[in-house]
Amino acid sequence: MDKKIHEGRNVKRFREMLGIKQETLALELGDDWNQKKISILETKETIDVPLLQQISTVLKIPVEAFQNFDEEQAVNIISNTFNDQANGYNYYPTFNFNPLEKMVELYERMLQQQKEMIEKLEKLIEEK
Repeated sequence: MDKKIHEGRNVKRFREMLGIKQETLALELGDDWNQKKISILETKETIDVPLLQQISTVLKIPVEAFQNFDEEQAVNIISNTFNDQANGYNYYPTFNFNPLEKMVELYERMLQQQKEMIEKLEKLIEEK
């Protein structure tokens, strides 16, 4: 049974994991965007690749993550990662296609992105 990946829902999940509001994503995507359009976008099962690439650039998450993220698989991977004490932080990225390693790498990049976004917002607040 081939399950269809819901790209809009994945955009929403990653955006929320990064702590980014719909308004902020809309602002980063440009003048044609607003919170309501982001909300509608997040209900779409498929999103045009050029738009996914724009979102990918803003969120610093690979397009493939939106196209391939499967919640059930991620929950299993994350629970296995946190239950496997031997894994710890000794993560050495390789170029094979182990989904666990891909998810760990993605998670680490998302944490870094969140830190950068917080720093950016703190600077903006200081400037105001």
